[in-house]
Amino acid sequence: MTTQTIKPDNRKLWLAAIKPPMYSVAIMPIWVGTAVAFYETGAFNWPVFAAFTTAAILILAWENLANDVFDSETGIDKNKHHSLVNLTGNKSLIFWLGNLFLATGILEIALICWWQQDPTVLGLILLCCVLGYMYQGPPFRLGYLGLGEILCFFAFGPVGMSAAYYSQTQTWSPTNLAASAIVGIATTLILFCSHFHQVADDIAAGKRSPIVRLGTAKGAQLLPWVCGSIFAIALISTLTNTFPPLTLLACVGLPSAIKLCRHVATHHHQPDLVSNCKFIAVSLHFWSCLGFGLGFIF
Repeated sequence: MTTQTIKPDNRKLWLAAIKPPMYSVAIMPIWVGTAVAFYETGAFNWPVFAAFTTAAILILAWENLANDVFDSETGIDKNKHHSLVNLTGNKSLIFWLGNLFLATGILEIALICWWQQDPTVLGLILLCCVLGYMYQGPPFRLGYLGLGEILCFFAFGPVGMSAAYYSQTQTWSPTNLAASAIVGIATTLILFCSHFHQVADDIAAGKRSPIVRLGTAKGAQLLPWVCGSIFAIALISTLTNTFPPLTLLACVGLPSAIKLCRHVATHHHQPDLVSNCKFIAVSLHFWSCLGFGLGFIF
């Protein structure tokens, strides 16, 4: 019996397909929403936080797998070697694996609701799932109309963070809603950056992403304003006493923001060189949201 080794290129493709760093996107709305709840009420329910976090990771895994399946049907991923459908050659497997992740995540959310005898969180998360499906799923495919960033903002910002806050307190919070703008923008920025390197494929498939509509040069010019809005909201909200002063720890993401803007400004028209900009955006998202949440806790 011989053992087949995986070629380095294949390992890289699988890592690119699974996208481990991207799962911070699922965790940060729960982290910040829970941190705001702790700041306002002193409550921190660890079992609920743990169940919600693992459920969010599973639901994001479903969305990533489902997007690979739906994109394979439009042909937009024909040059995407790290698509899970292309790697496995088995669209049905990826589809049902994604559904398994979704069902498990929803069951965890249902468990939280059973603990609390309150279905509100489940309703909010189902709304997030609907928004996620409408992004690429038929017959909607709103991402192809350039509306994906709007769906992303609400799913990971106001709706997702409201669910996280409510899971801890069973109440609502204007402060949490204001904080959700920062998390929503930081998350949407990742999706926005993911379009720079695939303009040709998007145009060929009829996808009118924001970068297709704007062009890469204008998209690069817009990027500093989007990044700057994250820190501007944090600063203004601190000066108006909406957030505690330590939430300016969100500025630990500023070096990543500068790096992202410079990188895209230089390479926006070079797909091979700009393709990693979404991972710089992930770094910005992670550090700014981590610092932001710590500011509420401390």
